[in-house]
Amino acid sequence: MCYSAQIYAEYKLFKRQFGAVLDIESYVAAFWPGETRRPRAKAPRAMIRELQEIGPPELREALRAQDQAHIADLEREIFNQRRRVAGAQRSLDVKPTKKASEDVRIGQNKVNHALRRLDILKGVASDNDRIFPGVYAPVMVWEDGKRVVKAMRYQCRPPGKPAFYDRNFTGTYNARRDNLKGFWKDLFCVSHGVMVATRFYENVEGPDGKNRVLEFVPRDGSLMLVACLVSSWTDPAGKEPPLLSFAAITDDPEPEVAAAGHDRTIINIKPEHLDAWLDPVPGRPALMERIFDDKQHPFYEHRVQPDGPPDELLGARWPGCIPELWLTEWLAMPILALG
Repeated sequence: MCYSAQIYAEYKLFKRQFGAVLDIESYVAAFWPGETRRPRAKAPRAMIRELQEIGPPELREALRAQDQAHIADLEREIFNQRRRVAGAQRSLDVKPTKKASEDVRIGQNKVNHALRRLDILKGVASDNDRIFPGVYAPVMVWEDGKRVVKAMRYQCRPPGKPAFYDRNFTGTYNARRDNLKGFWKDLFCVSHGVMVATRFYENVEGPDGKNRVLEFVPRDGSLMLVACLVSSWTDPAGKEPPLLSFAAITDDPEPEVAAAGHDRTIINIKPEHLDAWLDPVPGRPALMERIFDDKQHPFYEHRVQPDGPPDELLGARWPGCIPELWLTEWLAMPILALG
C-alpha cells in the first residue's frame, strides 16, 4: 500500500492548475494552537510558509511564534549534543570504550538532524513536500458547486468511530478498492477527494531480504490525481475537536510496480473524470468503478531511495514505513507515499 507521497502542498498551485478555492477555515482549524497551545499539526513547510503569508493575522503571528520557539529548542539541542560529542571524544583520547564511541555516533547524528531541521525552518533547505500517515495535506473536494481545497490529515478516521480508533488501527491511510463496498461503504459514493501528487513511495524486500524504499515517478512527468475517501468526523460526546481526514484508494499494482516487488498502486484518475469523482452520485458505485477502470496508466519509473536523516514529520513508525525516521517530502506539487 502507499505509505508516503510527494504532493502539491501550496494552494496557489491548486488555484492555477484546477481553479480551486481555498477553505481557510479548515486550515485555521488544523493549525491554530488554541488556548491550550497545542502542538502544531505536522505538515509540509510549503503549507506553513503559505499560511504565514496569506492566513489570518492571528494565525500568521502564532505560526511565526511557534517557529521561533522551535528554532530555539533546536539550537539548544545542537549545543547540548556538541558538548556530548566533545566530552566523548576526550574520553576516547584517554581510553577507547564502546560507550564513548556510541556517544560520538549518536550525538553527531542528532546534531546533523537538528541542523537539517533548523535549515528547513529558516528556509535554507526544503523538506520536499513529502507526506506520511498523520501528516496534513491539501485535498481537493467538491463543495457548493465548485472545487475547494481543504487541509486534511493523511490517515482517515471514519465517521462513527471513536477518537482512539485510528490510534489502534493505523492502516486507515489507504483504502483498498476491493473493500470500498465493505469497510468503506459509508464514504464510498458519498464523500470523495483528490490529492495531487508527483510521486509515491513503497516498501519492498530487497534481494538481501532487507527492506528498501522505492520511489515511483510517472515517466511522462504528469501529475497524479489520487482518488481519496474523505471523512468529516465529529465527536458525539463533544469532547474531541472535529477532524477532516482522508485515505488514498489503492488498486492491484501496475505491471512495472509489481515487477519492482510491490502489490498495490494508488488509483490515478484522468483529469476529465475529476468533477465526476469529486461529486459522486450516491448509490451508483458502478459509475465510480468505471472511473477506476479508465484510470491513467503512466509508466512508473522507480529508483531505490537512500537512507535519509530523521524527519520531524514522522511522529511514529507506521506499517511498511521506512525504518527509523525519514525526511518527509511535500512538493509544491503533491507527491504521496503509499505503503
